[in-house]
Amino acid sequence: MAKTDKINYSCPSGFPEFLPGEKRLESYLMDTIRQVFERYGFTPIETPAVERLEVLQAKGNQGDNIVYGLSPILPPNRQAEKEKAGDTGSEERALKFDQTVPLAAYIARHLNDLNFPFARYQMDVVFRGERAKDGRFRQFRQCDIDVVGRGKLSLLYDAQVPAIIAEIFEAINIGDFLIRINNRKVLTGFFASVGVAAENIVSCIRIVDTAEKVGEVKVKKALKEIGLSEYQVEKVGDFTNIKGSVDDVLDKLKSMTETLDNSEVLTQGISELETVISGVINLGVSDKRFCIDLSIARGLDYYTGTVYETTLIGHEALGSICSGGRYEELVGTFIGEKMPGVGISIGLTRLMSRLLKAGILESFAPTPATVMVVNMQEDLMATYLDVSQKLRRSGMNVITSFDSRGVGKQLQQADKQKIPFCIIIGSEEAAANMCSFKDLRTGEQMKVPIAGLAGVLKQRLVQ
Repeated sequence: MAKTDKINYSCPSGFPEFLPGEKRLESYLMDTIRQVFERYGFTPIETPAVERLEVLQAKGNQGDNIVYGLSPILPPNRQAEKEKAGDTGSEERALKFDQTVPLAAYIARHLNDLNFPFARYQMDVVFRGERAKDGRFRQFRQCDIDVVGRGKLSLLYDAQVPAIIAEIFEAINIGDFLIRINNRKVLTGFFASVGVAAENIVSCIRIVDTAEKVGEVKVKKALKEIGLSEYQVEKVGDFTNIKGSVDDVLDKLKSMTETLDNSEVLTQGISELETVISGVINLGVSDKRFCIDLSIARGLDYYTGTVYETTLIGHEALGSICSGGRYEELVGTFIGEKMPGVGISIGLTRLMSRLLKAGILESFAPTPATVMVVNMQEDLMATYLDVSQKLRRSGMNVITSFDSRGVGKQLQQADKQKIPFCIIIGSEEAAANMCSFKDLRTGEQMKVPIAGLAGVLKQRLVQ
């Protein structure tokens, strides 16, 4: 390549790249989420970024997601190996688009090495060929939990999920939120009970799931277009608009079953929903944090029971900030065994970008350091290194300035990086085992003994 050739080094569209303060915020959020996951006994795993394409597409796993396929790109001097390097047939590979399908493959690969119910969390990056736009990425980090049982899985795991969601969002302090809970059997059973043809029920559920985005008028129109009668469309509207406390909604649902035919599936869904809600209450989740919302469906076909979506009160336009549900067949796809599971996903990259833009979260300082030891003179570097190490051993994050520059410029650098404290030691201070301590937040400067410096800094940090 000629020296005059220009290379476009900008990030590909939809592939985010964070500044240091944003990356530190992401790390904090991941640490907070991880702590909550582990408090409930979830264990970490990591699956490869690449899966066989047949795994990602098995029995409709791909859904509407556009996946990125992989093929080798050989350098000019190795083109003769092209045919040998190519992947064909069953060995076609692609980047994973979520964590749940790879989890199913992971369990199939390690079935005899795992204990069930198997509760795991993952915080991996996934890839989707979406149209890149504000808040929508082609590469993003998901923080997932799932519990998978062998043969059966208690509904109390479904009840535990809202408790985990509530604990996470209370810990990161992003304001009021609402966990909306429903059950796909309630939806499936209702549509069947009002006479919707079996082949149209999945389409109805998908249409209902779009209600928040497109509005009630467009939902009714879409339902009519797939063949629902005016009576059925009105019944769907009445059903999804059932509101009130969890007890009110459950009572209305139970009353509805008395007037409908073929309501066995609907009755089962109501019973499951009642069990889950009872568990959520017993886990101490505030009734201000959750509700039953019969319009929640989750578009993915593999959900079969409980479903969840979480919205931020006052910022509903941000969409769901955490979602998931129960599935029966997904894991068993690969081993021919019933392995029900329940899980949720937090699209952390999307969530963080939206919260930053809305001013709900702020980036962290560019550096984790809270102290800079200023370089006053080169012959005192041994002292600066000794003081820096003593502060680090006391638990503080420290930058030692190695560059020989003016003190003013070093203080400006510290201020730019939002480092609150600078330590200044000249010949006189070094001889007296003293230092000048400057608080850049207030401009205050004072002399303290080097031996007591760590204690003074720690006290200042909590003020």
